[in-house]
Amino acid sequence: MRYLFFLLFTTFCFAQQTDVVDFLKISATVTPNAEKKLVKGDVSVSFNVLKKTDAVYLDAIAMTADKEHSDSLFSIAFTEDEIWIGGDFEPGYTYQASFSYTAAPKKALYFTEDQIWTQGQGKNTSHWLPSIDDMNDKIEFDLEFVTNNKATVISNGLLARMPDKDSLVDRLLKIEPEIPVSEINKIVDENYQPRWRFDMQKPMSSYLVAFAMGDFDKKELVSSSGVPIELYYRPQDSLKVEATYRYTKDIFDFLESKIGVPYPWQNYKQVPVRDFLYAGMENTGCTLFSEAFVVDEIGFNDKNYVNVNAHELAHQWFGNLITETEGTHHWLHEGFATYYALQAERAIFGEEYYYWKLYQSAEKLIAISNQGKGQSLLNPKASSLTFYEKGAWALHILNETVGDEVFDRAVKNYLNKHAFGNVTTEDFVNEIKTVSSVDISAWEKDWLQQTAFQANAVYESMLKSPFMTSLFDIMRLRNLPISEKKNELNRVLTFPTDFIGQEAILQLDDQPWDEVEFLYKKGMASNNLFVRQAIALQMDKIPDSFKVEFESLLDDDSYATKEAALMHLVTNFPSETSKYLDKIKDIEGFQDKNIRQQFLAYSLATRNYGAASKKELQDELVGYLSGLYSFEIREIAFGYINQLGMWDNNAVHYLINACTHHYWRFRNGARDLLDEKLKESSFRKTIQTIYGDLNEAEKEYLVRIGFNISVEKK
Repeated sequence: MRYLFFLLFTTFCFAQQTDVVDFLKISATVTPNAEKKLVKGDVSVSFNVLKKTDAVYLDAIAMTADKEHSDSLFSIAFTEDEIWIGGDFEPGYTYQASFSYTAAPKKALYFTEDQIWTQGQGKNTSHWLPSIDDMNDKIEFDLEFVTNNKATVISNGLLARMPDKDSLVDRLLKIEPEIPVSEINKIVDENYQPRWRFDMQKPMSSYLVAFAMGDFDKKELVSSSGVPIELYYRPQDSLKVEATYRYTKDIFDFLESKIGVPYPWQNYKQVPVRDFLYAGMENTGCTLFSEAFVVDEIGFNDKNYVNVNAHELAHQWFGNLITETEGTHHWLHEGFATYYALQAERAIFGEEYYYWKLYQSAEKLIAISNQGKGQSLLNPKASSLTFYEKGAWALHILNETVGDEVFDRAVKNYLNKHAFGNVTTEDFVNEIKTVSSVDISAWEKDWLQQTAFQANAVYESMLKSPFMTSLFDIMRLRNLPISEKKNELNRVLTFPTDFIGQEAILQLDDQPWDEVEFLYKKGMASNNLFVRQAIALQMDKIPDSFKVEFESLLDDDSYATKEAALMHLVTNFPSETSKYLDKIKDIEGFQDKNIRQQFLAYSLATRNYGAASKKELQDELVGYLSGLYSFEIREIAFGYINQLGMWDNNAVHYLINACTHHYWRFRNGARDLLDEKLKESSFRKTIQTIYGDLNEAEKEYLVRIGFNISVEKK
């Protein structure tokens, strides 16, 4: 009866639990089970009561009590969404309770082929760890993970206890000296479960708790201020570490200096994980990011981790050290992280790059605004484009308005004043007003409250950059006939910069070849990687007189250029396909194997190329459809397999499997493709053939979309 009373009472009366209780610390031992896709945990939680109450709760989605709890001081009750702790709680006292649980998370904890990792942003950590969804309650988390003896575990905080198998072997030898060392080692190998214990010293919001588990090595750095930095990677990617993490120390040192507030956590780790849902996630002191950014020297030129690296690191201050009170102020996270990431890139790549990135985001924001779809920065349901890009623009304009010295001082004061707390937009604006005599009321109206994007203000800001002035001058030539602008285009292609050179090439499209041939050849001869890439991407029809120059693009240090050049060369000169395929046959490309898969597809489509190994080539391409590979690899492979019509039993099975994937974009694309293929009777018959090999999730999906195996067989 008492349990029922406190459950009903608290369910109806706690609109804001943060007014009643302050959770101080959660210590937990977590044991993931990859085979069963569940997690078990033992939790100890301490909390300070602010108002007299008979119950408090932790958010815990669909968890069950793992065993009967023996603590007689409190009653522990599991409901659908919470774990309730009942007792006679008096204000001003700190209490501690403990319990054990089992969870089979539907989100937030993901089991991939050889890794386990979390993504808690939003209110999702409570799917695998009892915690508090409300980001206004900041908690110290000390977590211990139990795993097999092969996996490395990375989590928030300092690794306080290392797995030590050797000491266990030594202890057993002392206890049982008559047992051979080889036998002791065998026993330990079979039964040893390392316990990785991490200690956090400062409180954080629950959505920033994270861990990754898998086969990882690491490279260690130290920032100029002495902060340990750990850069993780899969052992097979050891040759990509330098390119992937290039400028990491520079970014760290720059942000710490620019922001003016010391990095607030004990250490910093970065971990690339497979099939991640986003580019990256700024978990406290422990960024997880997509392994799609793991690149080699060539891949760095096209798709590097620098911006994501800087963005997630900036969040360690903006979002983690200080956290929004609610979604209305989400731009304080994303706008600041985007802006400071741009500042870091500015320090690394220069002014032209900085303004080019600002210009690109402005173009997108202006287009949306002109459609009447602009959004206020204070709209809690605004798009990512608004929070990230418009937020960064708002800060860029504010910085110009009040000046660097005032802006930097205000940001420093804002962070120090609200450290480890929660903030609103008003808190930031008040710090600007405190240190500046400049009236920013117009900025508040135009950039915080207005839905329309301030294109005129943006243009005026851009004109302060000599580079942007020059770029705009060239862009104004777009509508002129080639005869009136070719001299000016010739001038900028003589010693082209990346961005102005690309703009010049863009203006050559669909122009008479005899008028622009010398300009294309000048662009190629410049040896500017991005000018040449613009040619590779743009030129569908390759004149014979330009064939040799275009073929040279296959040698460029750019996987994007190689892919585009190969496609256009094969299309224009099909008789020389074998020569082009030989040129790229040993190249893998990005993490998604874009060049290797292109080679396989073109080889299979070319009758006279690799005839003796067609089956081997097809097996390799079909193999990339399987769950052994990341969704980026599988996505490309599905496109080629569908174009080639090579739907064997394995390919069909892999497509059905993809329809159950945790990443919604990939999953939805696979489902759309399956819907199309189900219109073909031969495809449906293949499903009948392999049905017995499908797992339960795959069969359930087929039932859900109306594919009934018994009906199909009839």
